[in-house]
Amino acid sequence: MGAQPEGVTPLGRMTGHPRGGPTVLRIILGTQLRRLREQRGISREAAGDAIRGSHAKISRLELGRVACKERDVSDLLTLYRVVDPEEREAYLSLAREAGSPGWWQQYSDVTSSWFDRLIGLEAATSVIRTYEVQFVPGLLQCRDYAREVIRLGNPHIDDHELERRVTLRMERQLLLSGPRPPTLWAVVDEAALQRPLGGAEVMRTQLEHLLAAAHEPNITLQVAPFEAGGIAAAGGPVTILRFTEPDLPDIVYLEQLTSSLYLEKREEVEHYMMVMDRLCASAEPPSRTVELLTTLLER
Repeated sequence: MGAQPEGVTPLGRMTGHPRGGPTVLRIILGTQLRRLREQRGISREAAGDAIRGSHAKISRLELGRVACKERDVSDLLTLYRVVDPEEREAYLSLAREAGSPGWWQQYSDVTSSWFDRLIGLEAATSVIRTYEVQFVPGLLQCRDYAREVIRLGNPHIDDHELERRVTLRMERQLLLSGPRPPTLWAVVDEAALQRPLGGAEVMRTQLEHLLAAAHEPNITLQVAPFEAGGIAAAGGPVTILRFTEPDLPDIVYLEQLTSSLYLEKREEVEHYMMVMDRLCASAEPPSRTVELLTTLLER
């Protein structure tokens, strides 16, 4: 009666996820709870009743969009007939971890929930593929360049908030030099490298920063030249996040000035994956990146 339903991974192996911050753990927990519910043939409405909520609340929990209270998890496990004490504790332990604050939440005064989710997801990625049209990608910006980008998008920002945002961006980049860092594969439009954002000295520092990054073993950097006419097919900046955790499907992240969009449906992700592949094929090969950046620095 309390046996693990087929297709549901035991959770005891998941709480030690190598880069599993609360954002990722919420998704893992939600996915496992959804599988339990479906294996038992229980509707979202019935599950919502069990936790004194609605089917919409169950949907948000199963998608990992909100934290799940231990009490709610316990009641759902009882409904799903998970009675083994060790197995129940694994779920409850995961719920506690998933409810803990991420390091970035100390910057909640200068960030937003949609961007919080990106930082949390980045912490669990194995590969980040990104294409930028107007700017150098945030993960590859030097401090002075980042300051100019943030100021451009927030012209009325005060100096305190500006520096808080810059510091957050710099701390976010520590992901690339930490233990078991993800692979970053970035395609940068030539326009972003030619545009003197912040002036000549800031751009020189930024180009030198990119030159150093191009030598890192976990970073692949390509330049999309002006003459590559098909680049516009991307329609704007695109980031694709890939994870080693089987309960985390690839996610496409599309950022706008004051909001973002996360695409998780397989057909949408596959479409953007093909777009990214075409971008990489149209761009200069990684072997030319150092030469191109050096040429720009010598001008």
